[in-house]
Amino acid sequence: MFKTLRIKRSINQLCYRLWGLLFPHFSLFFSSFQILYITQPLLQLTTLLNLTTTLQTSNTHPHPLIFLCSFFCTIPSLLKLKSVNMTAEVVAEVKAQEGTQTTAEVVVAAAAQVEEPQKVVAQEDKAVVVEGEDEKEPSPKDDESKPKTVEKSSSYKEESNFLSDLKEFEKKALNELKTKLEEAILGNNLFKKEEPKKKETSKAAAGEEKKEESAKESDEKTEKVDEEKKKESEEEKKEEEGSKESDEKNEKEVEEKKVEEVEEIEKDVSIWGVPLLPSKGAEGTDVVLLKFLRAREFKVNDAFEMLKKTLIWRKESKIDSIVDEVLASDLASAAYMSGVDNEGHPVCYNFFGVFESEELYQKSFGTEEKRSEFLRWRCQLMEKAIQKLNFKPGGVSSLVQINDLKNFPGPKKELRIATNKAVAILQDNYPEMVAKNIFINVPFWYYAINALLSPFLTQRTKSKMVVARPAKVTETLIKYIPIAEIPVQYGGFKRENDSEFSAQDGGAVSELTLKAGSTTTIEIPALEVGSTLCWDLTVLGWEVSYKEEFVPSDEGSYTIIVQKGKKIGSHEGPIRNTFRNNEPGKVILTLDNTSNKKKRVLYRYKINNNKTSF
Repeated sequence: MFKTLRIKRSINQLCYRLWGLLFPHFSLFFSSFQILYITQPLLQLTTLLNLTTTLQTSNTHPHPLIFLCSFFCTIPSLLKLKSVNMTAEVVAEVKAQEGTQTTAEVVVAAAAQVEEPQKVVAQEDKAVVVEGEDEKEPSPKDDESKPKTVEKSSSYKEESNFLSDLKEFEKKALNELKTKLEEAILGNNLFKKEEPKKKETSKAAAGEEKKEESAKESDEKTEKVDEEKKKESEEEKKEEEGSKESDEKNEKEVEEKKVEEVEEIEKDVSIWGVPLLPSKGAEGTDVVLLKFLRAREFKVNDAFEMLKKTLIWRKESKIDSIVDEVLASDLASAAYMSGVDNEGHPVCYNFFGVFESEELYQKSFGTEEKRSEFLRWRCQLMEKAIQKLNFKPGGVSSLVQINDLKNFPGPKKELRIATNKAVAILQDNYPEMVAKNIFINVPFWYYAINALLSPFLTQRTKSKMVVARPAKVTETLIKYIPIAEIPVQYGGFKRENDSEFSAQDGGAVSELTLKAGSTTTIEIPALEVGSTLCWDLTVLGWEVSYKEEFVPSDEGSYTIIVQKGKKIGSHEGPIRNTFRNNEPGKVILTLDNTSNKKKRVLYRYKINNNKTSF
């Protein structure tokens, strides 16, 4: 593996040096961007020094932006080296004090992060960040020609919501948050904004002082007034005071009744249908509170403030009734919910390419009012998705987001502003609602941005992110989502309004491995006359020859060609076909792999007469 990397690196260096002989400016420009893709931070810094030397010794005078680009590309490396050094120091201190085996594992993990950051390998819940490497050939002992049922991938796991599985400091933080929340709800202080009230009280106090001063001045002036006028004014005041007292009593009674009603209502505070008053003992209360605690790294005060702001935002924005609103019908193609993953998480598909249409773009982001409606529509979509979750301990309480960047219109101003606001709203008010964030059809520039931003992301955030280039979309998605639940445009078997395969039939998918340079067949029995056979088949990466034929059981009958043999390209989608037999026999699907790589074949079929699927 290391020899292959060295050979590739040598070839890359040779190529751009040859180009440098013809185009010196191009050589320097390519060097600046090469730094961005070198995985090892120390090697990045070395490349920058070499580039600086080239700038000093060469007779060419490249644009200063080339050097600046190179310098800023190394900033993440400096930060990464700093973070690794700090981690090593902390580990050394802990190891010196405790001497546990865990610290040694952390040291190895830190070293692995420096040498191979493109492969962020998971321990339990950490998945691969960058998809797209070719698989190795298995040992000859494995019988790859036999079909087998597709196994579910469990490459990531969510944290447990059972109290027995929590660590001691997590249990302590949860109990503290519950106590604080109980006091706030019973004291009717949950929706109160403290800072504005303090300002108001200070203003009121200053106003009273001014009134007192003015009252004193008026008293001094009134001393000079005749006694008769004083008596008349005093009598008038007494009458006014008497009427005011009666009015104040009535107002107090009304206010007391209102306060009692408000207290009764605010004791029923809930979020996503889960009561938040801990003394009620609702099953989902701990699950919801743990989401806010995990979003704030179990800092009780920060988690409480986040929960408080979320409740105030939901009340002011009337989020509880947003599901029933009719919003942005034109955006139905921009995002929708469809199916579940291997762990039962609802899957939300987001399509950024639809905004390439100028008409839809203007309808969504043309004015401030339309951008506000877009944000409200995004919150509505989130609330509809949350309705499919189960906030009981052990239940599925988060989503999987699929972000399709195909035909992404680029960083337009209005789209950028709306997206930033949407991300801020979701991040501040929907904590820990995403189990996995999968980016597919990623363009080349995304890897550059990902390399720059990666050092600033927490390991928790990076463990939830998966990136797949266009050629590896299907291969990536089937690691987390059953192929029967993946839409057909992404290489899966799921079709809208599918009359052939129902939801119950869609789960039985078989898989076999087609070795390089080998041929395999799939047989679908048709023993009853008049049976209608239906099948779905896909090959990851394709580049194989494929044909379909019906072979009768009677040797004297002729073989019927259902689909002529043809070479199927790498961008081909899944194949669906049907056949009705007039005599007993079988349908044979033949696959010939002429490439030098093994292929994964996934298929399912159904015989309509006996209503069974395989």
